[in-house]
Amino acid sequence: MVRIENLSHCYSVQWAVKDVSFDIPDKGIYGLLGSNGAGKSTTMNIMSGVLKQTQGKIFINDIDMSEDPIEAKKQIGFLPQKPPLYTDTTVEEYLTNCAHLRMIPSKDVKVAVDQVLEKCSIAHFRKRLLRNLSGGYQQRVGIAQAIIHKPSLIILDEPTNGLDPNQILEIRTLIREIAEDRAVILSTHMLTEVQAICEYILMVENGKVVFSGKMEEFDNYLSPNSVFVKLLEMPSVEDLQLIEGVEAVEELGGPDYRLKFMNLNGATERVVEESVKRGWRLNEVHIEKNSLNDVFSALSNK
Repeated sequence: MVRIENLSHCYSVQWAVKDVSFDIPDKGIYGLLGSNGAGKSTTMNIMSGVLKQTQGKIFINDIDMSEDPIEAKKQIGFLPQKPPLYTDTTVEEYLTNCAHLRMIPSKDVKVAVDQVLEKCSIAHFRKRLLRNLSGGYQQRVGIAQAIIHKPSLIILDEPTNGLDPNQILEIRTLIREIAEDRAVILSTHMLTEVQAICEYILMVENGKVVFSGKMEEFDNYLSPNSVFVKLLEMPSVEDLQLIEGVEAVEELGGPDYRLKFMNLNGATERVVEESVKRGWRLNEVHIEKNSLNDVFSALSNK
């Protein structure tokens, strides 16, 4: 669906993005991650056609954006961080205007508007002024304008920013439904949001792609090196440090400990053996996964 080749962009004398290449081959939800200033927003703005790159090529469904920008942009829907709403219009008036801007034939405009009103569950608000909608419903209208022309690629910048927990769950469900037959690129600084909804990860750092792969691969980018244990007899730190391979012991409160190992091969078995031998009354033991924050920090060298 999307192919980015050697994308670079320079602001004045500073390169914001340098030689970025990646593919989005199929439908699904792709998380675009990066630290502040990493080049994430620049990449999104270039992909959406808001900004023209200094170098490189962007293909949307094999259409070269630099050679045929109008046809390429017909394939793209974009929701900026702040929805581009005209708050003195009704929902229906606004979406009708968006449909005309997207060059939908006049005879098809009403059907297109009705479809996105239903898709985004805002049909009952069609006659309401946009300024009188809650933040969650304004976000739904923003998503509706991004999909009204049935594009192949949807780019969403912080789509759940500022919403309450119930609204976040509703927007996640809507995004999953949209991604059933198209590619959705989701930019967010909330790693919990990425974990909850994304299937693939693209991470940009210092203007370069540092990771591209499935969510599971991102989760497992770092090898775990710690074991959580619950020992009801609460041995001393010094006793736990005598277990073969233990590098450090962290007391988590009460009977809970975190044991850092040089190598996790056979680590849980050694903990079980020592607990039985010393009467520590082992209640729980498992290898801990690295958090998304740990993976993000490692990839961004922070």
